[in-house]
Amino acid sequence: MATSHVDPHQRSQDTRQRVLEMAVSLREDRTGGSVDHFLALLQDRLPLWLSILHDLSHHIGKGCVSDNLLPIARAGIDYYIDIQSAALPAFTSPSVTVRFRQAIRKTGLGPGKETTPLAAYLAAEQRLGRVRADVDPEASARLLISGCFYRAYVEMFVGADAQPPREASAREIVRELRLEPLPSAPAVA
Repeated sequence: MATSHVDPHQRSQDTRQRVLEMAVSLREDRTGGSVDHFLALLQDRLPLWLSILHDLSHHIGKGCVSDNLLPIARAGIDYYIDIQSAALPAFTSPSVTVRFRQAIRKTGLGPGKETTPLAAYLAAEQRLGRVRADVDPEASARLLISGCFYRAYVEMFVGADAQPPREASAREIVRELRLEPLPSAPAVA
């Protein structure tokens, strides 16, 4: 299967530029505030996170689908732990939240930036018969992302020791998607 190749460095630079565009529209009246901190962290972490997701295209048809998704789940948990801790104080103002939503729409950095490459990977694996035919790639992508987000959210509020370690959580998230076809039952004669 042919996949279009986009230079990962250029994709990261494009993402950083879009975050900077958001920063202009969200800028607080004073510098160094929580919004500035959040946007600086987003500018640093989002390009790497998106690059990790886009790199899945290099694993199509290789290895085990679940094994290919484990690093994604681990990276997703780490990404959301970093981002959520900065996002909460940044969005205490309803006006900042509204401006953020508008900036997300304008720059195209919404949730689809995360789910699209993951769903594309799952759909490609599905065409190869390595993901069950009844799996919805888009919904599964959203569920994986949501599981990572939730795991990070819970850790942020109750601590890492109140739940399974991140590695175990990543395995649970991927396992419970139940993506791989079930082994065929032997023919009964």
